[in-house]
Amino acid sequence: LALGSMYGLLALGFYVTYAVSSTVNFAQGSSMMLGAVFAYTLAVTFGWPFVPAALAALALCALYGVIVELAAVRPFARCGSSAWLMATVALGIVADNTVLFTFGKEPRGFSLGIFQGSIQIAGINVSWLQIAIPAVGIALAASLHVFSRRTRYGKAMLAVVQNADAARLMGINVPLAISLAYAASTLFAGAAGIMIAPLFNVHSDMGTLFGLKAFAVAILGGITSAWGVMLAGLIFGVTEALITALLGSAYTQILSFALVIVVLALLPNGLFGRAAVKKV
Repeated sequence: LALGSMYGLLALGFYVTYAVSSTVNFAQGSSMMLGAVFAYTLAVTFGWPFVPAALAALALCALYGVIVELAAVRPFARCGSSAWLMATVALGIVADNTVLFTFGKEPRGFSLGIFQGSIQIAGINVSWLQIAIPAVGIALAASLHVFSRRTRYGKAMLAVVQNADAARLMGINVPLAISLAYAASTLFAGAAGIMIAPLFNVHSDMGTLFGLKAFAVAILGGITSAWGVMLAGLIFGVTEALITALLGSAYTQILSFALVIVVLALLPNGLFGRAAVKKV
């Protein structure tokens, strides 16, 4: 469930950008890595308390999302080109290699002192961190729902989703709404990176496989459904854990992605997505 909620958070980032701008950030895995690296650097290297370090890391991730949209998406989307797809991939590679040369290639352990300790659940030793991760993931998903339904900027983003031209005529700043969507996307990814860092070592390519799996989760859940992608992330995480426990880690990637292919072959719009209706 902890792993699945991280997939769900990353997939929510894909959902937000696709819903608002019909584009996705394929540097999402790098955004996750940057969240972990920023938090580690501020908390361990500079000795900041964890909470301020995490908040600052999330702010930096949001800024990175705005840079991705301005530099790698907007110039191409504005002229109707789909080159933004490769541009976001390239920008993610640049980020990964920049961290490789500055942070180093050695994986580093990152312990969150506020979540130390464990409890017994049905005879299984479960750490507080493993309980906190899905709780934070679901809380962030709920926050996105409240933001989009209850706030002015959230409603503006929904208006852009429904009809960008009409939203522009109503005085809504469409480019700003898209930038905010990318900032939210990378913020979700950064939160996933910070929470998952204690379970995995922090290094420059830690987000690569997570990003691929999260995109698969987004498609599996139906990229047009926020709760769908979050629930698909939980399902994917549980399925992956069961495959590893029952058959071994050698079969994890083979069977998990094979199941994604089978499900999409049977349900092309994902588990919770809806077919688009086009009026002629």
